[in-house]
Amino acid sequence: MSNGEMGGRIGAGTPGLLAGGKRGVREVLLVQFIDKIVSGAMAEGATLPNEGELTEQFGVSRTSLREAMQYMSALGLIRSRTRAGTTVLPRENWNYLDPLVLDATLRLSNDDRFYTSLVDARQLLEPAAACEAAAQATAHQLFRISKAFEDMVDANSRDTEAWSVADLEFHTAIINASGNWVYRQFATAIRAALLASFRLTNRASQSHEHAIAMHQAVLEAIRMRQPDAARQAMERLIGVARSEITDALKKARA
Repeated sequence: MSNGEMGGRIGAGTPGLLAGGKRGVREVLLVQFIDKIVSGAMAEGATLPNEGELTEQFGVSRTSLREAMQYMSALGLIRSRTRAGTTVLPRENWNYLDPLVLDATLRLSNDDRFYTSLVDARQLLEPAAACEAAAQATAHQLFRISKAFEDMVDANSRDTEAWSVADLEFHTAIINASGNWVYRQFATAIRAALLASFRLTNRASQSHEHAIAMHQAVLEAIRMRQPDAARQAMERLIGVARSEITDALKKARA
């Protein structure tokens, strides 16, 4: 069924929430709602069923439903109006930095702009963060960056879970070491960009040794207190990530 065909009343046939196990009722409800909105099953402009129908459909209390609706409203996903009901808002209103929205978009979105926008954000923020980290990172922060790098070295291949975890920690540690609270607020988006890269690309296409060398250049510039060199090394590193994602998107379209 197309998004257009779903554009009127939506929500029929959703399984109950008891399958959520240990996850909280509101979280399970939010995940289901957000997945439907991001995937287009609940199309932009669609009107949700009324409160009574939704509580019966999902098997939740009115309190849990209202809490979930308030959360989604704050994220710019939906809007409730007297008489008009609750409708799904256009994508430009959504808060993609929310972890639940990011997770759903990573799993369900086919929009190339989502991925390229994440790389654009990395290109702007991470070189600046590396520059500031080189200027003012504490000994403990330098240790965290170095430890993440060592874990990357210990990973036998780029195409492993161990590499992915260490790579995420390396970039997160640099952002934290920048001392810039604004950059830290975007750490979730940076991590999402890395996860998107892991999902889309064949990371084994670039050798483990070459990847290690590029990350080491960033580390050494920060450790040697060379802000300009740290910025340039990070720009080169993200440039490779951009090329990999661009190639992966072209292959997906083909």
